[in-house]
Amino acid sequence: MGRLPDSTVGTAQTDPISWETLTALVDCAPRMAGSAGERAAMDELAERFRALGARDVSVDSFEIAAWERGESTLSVPERSAEYDGDHQVIGLPGTPSGTVSGRVVDVGHGTPAEFDEQSVEGALVIVAGGTPESYDRWFHRREKYELAVERGADGFLFQSRRDGCLPPTGDIGDGDPPGEIPGVGISREVGRRLARYASDGTTEAELTVDCGTEPGTSGNVSARLGPDTDRELWLTAHHDAHDIADGALDNGCGCALVTEVARLLATVEDDLETAVRLTTFGAEEVGLLGSTRAAEEHALSEITAVLNLDGIGSTRNLAVDTHGFPAIAEAFEQAADSHDVPVEIRERVNTHSDHWPFAREGVPAAMAYSTGGSDRRGWGHTHGDTLDKLDSRDLRALAVPIAEAVLELASGERSTERVSPDTVLERAREEGYDV
Repeated sequence: MGRLPDSTVGTAQTDPISWETLTALVDCAPRMAGSAGERAAMDELAERFRALGARDVSVDSFEIAAWERGESTLSVPERSAEYDGDHQVIGLPGTPSGTVSGRVVDVGHGTPAEFDEQSVEGALVIVAGGTPESYDRWFHRREKYELAVERGADGFLFQSRRDGCLPPTGDIGDGDPPGEIPGVGISREVGRRLARYASDGTTEAELTVDCGTEPGTSGNVSARLGPDTDRELWLTAHHDAHDIADGALDNGCGCALVTEVARLLATVEDDLETAVRLTTFGAEEVGLLGSTRAAEEHALSEITAVLNLDGIGSTRNLAVDTHGFPAIAEAFEQAADSHDVPVEIRERVNTHSDHWPFAREGVPAAMAYSTGGSDRRGWGHTHGDTLDKLDSRDLRALAVPIAEAVLELASGERSTERVSPDTVLERAREEGYDV
């Protein structure tokens, strides 16, 4: 038996709050950091936290350099080919503006070994999204971009993993100022054509990117459940999304699950020995700005653990990256056993979401996400990240084991001990991260 009573578990199959929250956030789109849509989402979440009976509901606003998308054009003069539609090529947030030209080189998935196989000095490199099966961890877009810069490329062409004229977006900068070379997302169809052209080793292309930044405001939304203790367990997600789609999966689902887990916990609030802080972060998609700010402003010694929900909701298959913190793994093992559901528990490190500013300082932190779809990102970061791709039954199924694990960690019976930041960074380096 788990800590959640059967009566509470039963309501997870009937209460509409997760789907209602998700729908409300989708209707705020676009939720790009610093936009009016993001502000509307923050207000929506704050009101939902209040309706749940959470205390100390607040919105912590902060200034950012809000990125604004312009037009991008990719042309191959010798083929009289030009691509400038949003279904073909789009700027990546953090890219600098400018025009560059050079030989087109296809470097596959852009792993270090693939970059080693050919010279890309002065080239426009085509880099496929996703991670090859031979690679032992998820290989992130920004790592590929940094390799392209390091190897001397002049332009970065990030190819979609999905058919259907869906060029991907995603941050490649490091806040303000932007990245070092222009970068765009290109559809799979355009990428395959360019790779065919480039097979002769001499094809040249020209890339023009127009974009900019303006002063903007993002923010974090937070509230508390449970006793008034100094020590807190944080349950988090990010509410911002990209400007080209609804952000239903990434990360409307994460925020919807925060509200549903909070509703479940509110029914057993007296069983919490440690306060639970509900937090949705802003500006995650442009450099983890909201979570970095929160980690800098809070006393980390008072945070017992951080459980971050991202990339979750595409299926009901739950996985957790624990960063090697045993208490978190044990809590999810308990949740899986109590409710007879599979949970894939992985000790590996993940540096690319809002748990990382806490984990890298030695705070026990994990990221929970869904597995078993077509790929890790799914429809995220494309025009296709819309509500119709999702199923309310998946959110209901995910909420119970997450709530059980949070309740286990907040019960006061399981020790969550910090480690030195060097320990976490060494774990990350062992997995190939440059941190």
